[in-house]
Formats: sequence, structure tokens, C-alpha cells
Amino acid sequence: MHYGEFDTASLMFITPRPELIFVRGDGSWLHDDTGKRYLDFVQGWAVNCLGHCPAEIREALADQAARLINPSPAFFNGPMTELAGLLTEHSCFDRVFFANTGAEANEGAIKLARKWGRMHKDGAYEIITFEHSFHGRTLATMSASGKPGWDTLFAPQVPGFPKARLNDLDSVGALIGDKTVAIMLEPVQGEGGVIPAEPGFLQALRDLTRAHGLLLIVDEVQTGMGRTGRLFAHEHAGIEPDIMTLGKGIGGGVPLSALLAKEAVCCFQPGDQGGTYNGNPLMTAVGAAVLRRLLSDGFLARVDTLGRYLESRLQALVTRHALAGERGAGLLRALILDSDRGPALVKAALDYAPEGLLLNAPRPNLLRFMPALTVTEAEIDRMIEILDTLLGAVRADAG
Repeated sequence: MHYGEFDTASLMFITPRPELIFVRGDGSWLHDDTGKRYLDFVQGWAVNCLGHCPAEIREALADQAARLINPSPAFFNGPMTELAGLLTEHSCFDRVFFANTGAEANEGAIKLARKWGRMHKDGAYEIITFEHSFHGRTLATMSASGKPGWDTLFAPQVPGFPKARLNDLDSVGALIGDKTVAIMLEPVQGEGGVIPAEPGFLQALRDLTRAHGLLLIVDEVQTGMGRTGRLFAHEHAGIEPDIMTLGKGIGGGVPLSALLAKEAVCCFQPGDQGGTYNGNPLMTAVGAAVLRRLLSDGFLARVDTLGRYLESRLQALVTRHALAGERGAGLLRALILDSDRGPALVKAALDYAPEGLLLNAPRPNLLRFMPALTVTEAEIDRMIEILDTLLGAVRADAG
């Protein structure tokens, strides 16, 4: 199809896309090729933690591109070591492996846990994961995910991922056996509908894994890097996992992810793990710039304040429109609707004039909000104003 000067015919079809081309972004706003602008409360699925095209990322890319782009992962480079040091300094972990996507980081976590199980638990390899979880789109991470329908989509699946129920400790305990090596979960299930793991549940999981000599893996691809008002979401529960994965926000819009682990778990040997672009200075320079911004004085406290403000404004919509509720953590939130009109609301918000609004409906009966961590109260108010209008006008069968 042709949109002005753009021809999309050569792109492989993987999902329906609206008939528009984005050409520019600035903070919480995107602009298409016709000049219309859109208030973005998706931000690349929680990727652009500092908004579109922030100065920190532009400057880091330009400066590093003029110095060194990719000497190969067989050598150290400055930004790689800087970002690794910042991450270990501000977390409970000792070592970092950099990758490009959240799925790749989660693949690394699965490999590390299975290698550890071979060395320390008589070959144990099963990793208990959770119903409605989402860990990526590779074969192993799809198998680890609890997304309905994914157990047959590219069958046969990778074995070794029994599924428990989130916030149900008994369902976890019932799956532990001689082959179990780890438990892996998202502190907030994003694709599953923004469902938080209760702090008491996370604490009980930590106790359970220690009692059985198992590893605890937290997938913070969506929740990490300040999204919930803490640098990492598991900090709300006061626990120390053995392994953590990061993605999305760590790059602020560029492809970067990380696998972090305690020293006692780091058992990779030469040849076990790698990747052509992993830890390249261009991407890790951006990651260091992003993390320095997140760690700047008052930034995370401001995210916490904004999260509470967004929560209160969504709660007001719940009351006004007799909706089912609101939930989430920090600036990762969901509005639970009164019917399956989420997709219709997403379309109506996109088409709204004079300026559009980008929303996401991971389930038909809810909307998910993942604004930039730099969003303003005024931008939250504008989003609520548009959504308030649409909630009064859009039915489940609209569009």
C-alpha cells in the first residue's frame, strides 16, 4: 500500500497496522506523515522510558557513533563496562550479560538456570512459570510463557515449563519435584492484563525457593528501569532474586537488554553464551545515559508521584462510567472495562481528532497504559479527557 511517499508492499505481514506512517516523535507525542499528532500512552510497549527522542539518547548515540560502534563482543569496551558497573552498583546482582531483546535475555536466564541445575542439582532443568505470563517470542520463551494458545502454535514446544497460578503459592508447591531448578515470573504480568504479583506472594516464593534449593528468576523486561516507581519492581517486596532480566526501558528506544545474576549462579563457560551485537558500545552508551537519568535526584520519586496521579484519574473514570476497576504499579496500569470494547476504544482513540491517542488493549476487556516516565500531569489529564469522551460513546461492536 502507498501512503504518500511511502510504499509498504515489501514488508512481511505479521500484524494488521493502521493506515498511517509515523515520521517524528517528541516526548509523549508522535507525528504522522499527514501532520496529525498523537498522545502516546503505549511508548513502544513501555520501551521509551524517557519519551520519544530525548536529548540523553540523541547525544549518547551521536557521541558514541563518532568514537566506536562495534569492536565485537570478544573485547571489552568502555560503555559496556560502565553500564554493567552501574547496574551492579544499584542492584543486588554481581554480574551482567548484555543482549538485544527481552526474549534473548530470558533465553539466557533459562540457559543459565539449566546449566546451574546440571552442575548443582543432578541435572534438574524444569522452570516453573505462570499462567498468562509472557516471556518472549522465541521457541523457548514462548514455551515458558503461559499465554493461551501458545502451547500449540509452533509445536512441538520446548519441554520443562510447568505452569502455576499467580499469587497462589499452593499451585507452585504442587509442581516442585526432583527436576525443578527454578521459578520464573514477572513482578507484574503485563501482557496478561497488568496483574501484579502480591508482595507477600513474592516473599513467600523467595522463602519457598530457598527451602528447596531453587533459583528465583524475575523477568523485569517490562517492569524494570523505573516503570513501577522503583528501579526494579521486585524491590517493592524487599526480596533478592538470583537472576533478573531487563529489556525495553533499559535502552529507552534502542535494542538493548540484560541478564543479571548473583555470583554463585554465574556458571557459563566459554562458548555457552554470546551474540554478535551483545554489549556493543553504541547501545550500551545509550543504556548508561538512560540509567544515569533514572538515578538522577528525584526522578524515581517523581515517577511514583505520577503513578499515583494516573491511578487516581483512572479511578475517577471507573466511578464515572461504572467500570470494573483499575490496577497496576507505578506507570504500568490497566483500566478494566465493563465489556469487551477495548479494541474498539483503541481504534477510536487513534482516529480521534484533532489529535489522536495511542492506547493498548492486551485483553478485550481492558486498556493498558505505559506512558513515558517523563509524562506530565497535563498530558495525563488530556489522555483522561479524550478517554472520558470515548467511554461515553464507544460500544464493544463499534468499528
